Amino acid sequence: MISKEERNIQLRERIVQTLKEYGEGISLRELMASLGKGERDLRTLQRRLNSLIKERLVVRTGKTNNVRYHYLQKAEVAGPAISKAPFEIPLSQESKKVLEMVSRPVEARKPVGHNRDFLDSYTPNSTMYLSKPELDRLAAKGHVNLMEHQPAGTYANVILSRLLIDLSWNSSRLEGNTYSLLDTEKLIAAGQVATDKEAKETQMILNHKDAIEYIVKGGDYIRFNSHTLLNLHALLSNNLLSDPAASGRLRRIPVAIQKSVYLPPGIPQLTDELFDVFLDKASQIEDPFEQALFTMVQIPYLQLFEDVNKRVSRIAANIPFVKKNLVPLSFVDVPNDLYISAMLAIYELNDTHLLKDLFLWAYERSTQRYGAIQQSLGEPDRFRLQYRDQIRSAIQDVVNNTLPQEEASKLILLKASMLPEADRTHYLETVEKELLALHEGNIARYRLELPAFLRWRSAWAKPEIN
Repeated sequence: MISKEERNIQLRERIVQTLKEYGEGISLRELMASLGKGERDLRTLQRRLNSLIKERLVVRTGKTNNVRYHYLQKAEVAGPAISKAPFEIPLSQESKKVLEMVSRPVEARKPVGHNRDFLDSYTPNSTMYLSKPELDRLAAKGHVNLMEHQPAGTYANVILSRLLIDLSWNSSRLEGNTYSLLDTEKLIAAGQVATDKEAKETQMILNHKDAIEYIVKGGDYIRFNSHTLLNLHALLSNNLLSDPAASGRLRRIPVAIQKSVYLPPGIPQLTDELFDVFLDKASQIEDPFEQALFTMVQIPYLQLFEDVNKRVSRIAANIPFVKKNLVPLSFVDVPNDLYISAMLAIYELNDTHLLKDLFLWAYERSTQRYGAIQQSLGEPDRFRLQYRDQIRSAIQDVVNNTLPQEEASKLILLKASMLPEADRTHYLETVEKELLALHEGNIARYRLELPAFLRWRSAWAKPEIN
């Protein structure tokens, strides 16, 4: 006689197998009939389906009597693919060599301790991670017309609603957070929590929102000092650390870095001293881009806090951009695996080439995102060109049918399942971004009528009631 647990597992497998056989979806009654006489408990079946939906193996479409369930492979909807970027990030020969070195198995890499000289040897405005041509190129792309003489934070406040979503999502995504872009938009804009996510993922997103608002609203007084950095850590680590007292406090215990052979400094007094050295050097750096990259390099390397160091470095890197009214760095489209490799190169080799190449590429992507560049960035996006009809069709269906956010997500997932597996994740993100960027001035490119757009926008802005 099989146990209840074994029976549940068997039922789950039978449901999945049945859904796989019905490419066009299946109703609850049809599913029950397909499973046979042994499965007549409607509520049990509904619970199993809801569980599969939360696992993002199944998607539900339609309403009331027209509800149908569709099977989706987990890889189709699990979030950004970290090793199959739909674009090529240009890497220098030095970066390629470094990438090869840090890609070796952990057991093949030599353990290393903290190198004090990596920070001490850096002389502000003399030692430079970025070359003069690179700085000039970044400045040209990050410049925003009419903002040079405005108060600190003016431009960031103009785009704040968009920045909160973009930077919160991308920075959290780099930590393994599985919230989608639409989930993040619903949480930040409407306070709607994704019920299929862990509480810590929701907390991480909300912490990012608070931290970004902190540096944007405090444009006049935030700077590289103890007060700003400790409070930034307190906001980003809120309700996420096992020791609440460690939030907003420099590290007091030794730490190890997962999947790295680097051992950070372990003496609290040394951490305090290094923090002061970092702040002194960072505050002296005149160029905002060099200051941002220096922050992204040194805060994680020093491991100033018990946890959340990389998050602090990514948000703190935006301080010089906020203060000088430059385009912010939102880490849009940055591949998770390449970012991790770049950090391993910092930890284990004290080599900045890979992170620099990623920084240069990521900042240009951000300028594209916010439309603040003053010159062409080259050829059109090949992915959007290849799938322009499928992208337009999805947006038309969402808008013309006045779909709220939850129903829109389901429809996009379903359409993504019809594409080659390697392109599904990028398609999901592309359609989500296009929807979030939709406004009266660009609806013509999707062949939308203004009345339909206005109806949809009104429905879209209302929080959904579960």
